[in-house]
Amino acid sequence: MGGAPARESRLQSASHQDLPEPAASGWQSNAAQYNPGPPRAGQFSFIAPSERLGPAIETRVAIVTGASRGIGRAIALRLAADGRLVVLVSRSAEALGAVCREIQQAGGVAEARPCDVADGDALAGLVEDVASTHGRLDILVNNAGITRDGLVLRMSDEDFDTVMQVNLRSAFVACRAAARPMMRGRFGRIINISSVTGIIGNPGQANYAAAKAGLIGMTKSLAKELGPKGITANVVAPGFVETSMLDALSPQLREQVTKTLPVRRFGRPEEIAHAVSFVASDLSGYLTGQVLIIDGGLVC
Repeated sequence: MGGAPARESRLQSASHQDLPEPAASGWQSNAAQYNPGPPRAGQFSFIAPSERLGPAIETRVAIVTGASRGIGRAIALRLAADGRLVVLVSRSAEALGAVCREIQQAGGVAEARPCDVADGDALAGLVEDVASTHGRLDILVNNAGITRDGLVLRMSDEDFDTVMQVNLRSAFVACRAAARPMMRGRFGRIINISSVTGIIGNPGQANYAAAKAGLIGMTKSLAKELGPKGITANVVAPGFVETSMLDALSPQLREQVTKTLPVRRFGRPEEIAHAVSFVASDLSGYLTGQVLIIDGGLVC
């Protein structure tokens, strides 16, 4: 899944001391394409090792849930470009495989781990196995999320519970499983992807808003609990970003929303990924318990 059998076998047998650095030729060939300005929609440029955030002393291991598309895919690509070994998690094995191959073909290191994050036991087992296989776990990005929109008077218990289970409970399960190996390593970066909806609310999304607001409260508590162990916990809260979640918006509504934004456009997944890259880096050790809002000025 997600790469050539020889590459997968090597990844499974590698320890955290001898994990391979990306091939120099792969990074060099892509470095010329790197543009520090905003990338165009649908594009992502890898960066050369000399431009990475933080010291490239060792290969840190990162887990990204919801990594098969949209913001999660962009985050996975960016962390791979930063020199991380990225474990991609999503329900779709086929989509994960495509992202994994994309990373590997560019010289990065990644592996695909299909999993339904709503299955708490499976998710916890996955996190524990990643830490055991690679001897470490340094970065956890909880990005997986779904919507089941509807006005409160018409929203079923099932729709409320399903969103809470995927968007909030799965993050809790992953954080709990990741905390122990991070504590052993005296280093950790937990990044929970929330939404401005969890801050300002949105009609028809009581379940989604509750889950995203819950992520913020949980993350602040984690920051206080785990800070003494060298582990930071932060939230990144995007606004309107060009992903499949916005496909349901009519052209008229898109235009109306765009006019309310000071930047007069929707965000790009890569712009969220750039922020996550910093929060996940060794340079962000004094940043914890914070909510980084990236919304084009929607709530300013």
